[in-house]
This record gives sequence, structure tokens and C-alpha cells, in this order.
Amino acid sequence: MSVRDYIRERFMPHIWCPGCGHGIVMNNLIRAVDHLQLRKRDIVMVSGIGCSARISGYLDFHTLHTLHGRALAFATGVKMARPELKILVPMGDGDATAIGGNHFIHAARRNIDLTAVIMNNRTYGMTGGQYSPLSGPGNTATTAPFGNIDQAFDIVDLARSAGASFVARTTTYHVTSMIKILEKAIMHKGFSVVEILSQCPTYFGRKNRLGNAVDMMTLYKNNTTPIGSAAKRENPDLLERGIFVQEERPEYCAEYEKIIKQAMGAQ
Repeated sequence: MSVRDYIRERFMPHIWCPGCGHGIVMNNLIRAVDHLQLRKRDIVMVSGIGCSARISGYLDFHTLHTLHGRALAFATGVKMARPELKILVPMGDGDATAIGGNHFIHAARRNIDLTAVIMNNRTYGMTGGQYSPLSGPGNTATTAPFGNIDQAFDIVDLARSAGASFVARTTTYHVTSMIKILEKAIMHKGFSVVEILSQCPTYFGRKNRLGNAVDMMTLYKNNTTPIGSAAKRENPDLLERGIFVQEERPEYCAEYEKIIKQAMGAQ
């Protein structure tokens, strides 16, 4: 199918700002689904609130647009009721690590078969550019005009520590690897986390004098490196990208089905 077959054109044009990285994420998520030849009716996309959450309105899958920070809670309910479906959960800074942080760590702990796509633009873009748990110290925001003093979460470390069985990071610059990572994440049997660094020139870029969208994507090119590269050994400040965790572990719905059968047999 073509890209247009996956889009609800009646909701176009989209509301993302010019240069926003989220459109790149949506485009490559479509390409990953198309490469896997998944049927649209076998996919459910669940989102919360924010710039990232608009993807559920633009794509022609079964979709739920839910409460801020509760996307994984709703997604868990869908997966428990229909475990045969592929559940995609696009999230932003808040849905994943602020108001949604508790749901995030417990979804990882359970290893339930969901794919969390976390678009990390280091700001709350839809509500005016406030700082988020991913902004990092020293950066400015509308709610931190003299600089943020909060340390940032490392999503990879957080997901790995909480028990996610697939953990990866990429950027909107590295689109070819993004598609491949998303394909593997979607097909992985367990809780999959894909962090995607996504530029927000309107708020984070402007407030921190990082230039336009092209300038910010150039930073992703120059300041990241594949896992275990020689460049990382030479410059420890580079951020690694790639697949950090890919392990086969007991999946929650499968284990729950065993409990059901055990209970039925005990009657």
C-alpha cells in the first residue's frame, strides 16, 4: 500500500509546527507497518495528550485518544482483552515520564506486549513550552526562564531498569535505522520501548538558541553514535543509539492465560 492508504486525509493538514520531528516519526512508523505487511485492522494505536498524541487521529488504524499520561493504562486493557492485536502507543515527555511515569515502569515490569514509541523533544510543546522530565539541567523553558535545575531521565536506563525486554533509541535524522528498529520493536513479544529524539524548533530550539529544524537534526547527527562505537570511546559525551535490550522473557498476557486455564481446571 502507499503511505496515503494509512492516513485519515480528512484530518489533514496536521497541526504540528513547521519543522516538528513528529511527522518524520509518523512517516517511518507507517513504513515499518507496511514493510511488516500488517493488516490495519490488526493494529490498535492508543495515545494520551500532547503533540505526539495527535498521531492516533491521523492514522487509519483502530485508535483510542485517551487521558494525559494514561495511554499505557488504556493500552494494557485493550491488550488483555484482545491479546492477538498489535498495540502501538505513541507518547511524549509527559505521557511517558511525568504524569505517565508510573504506568510506564509497571508496563515494563509486567513485560506486557505493547510497543511504546516515545518522542523525546525535551519540552511540553502543545501547552506552551514548559520544561519536562527530559529537558535536562541548564536548558531554558517558559517555566524555567533562568535555566532548568532538574536532572533528566535517561529513558533507555529507566526502561531497562524497570524490566522492558526491548529497549532502543534513535533520532529523526537516522530514518533508515528508525524503520528497522520500529519493525523489530513491533514484532517483539514483550514490552518494547523506542525512544526517538524529535526536534521541537518552535519551543525547545528557540528557547535554547539551537537554530531551526535542520540545525537541530544536524545536532542529532553529530552528537549521537552507534552503540559501542570507537567514537564513543573517544568522546564519552556522545549519546548512543541502537538496540540496547532485546531479550525473550515471559510475556504478561501469555502468563495470565496460564492462570486462567489453571483456575478453570481447578473448578
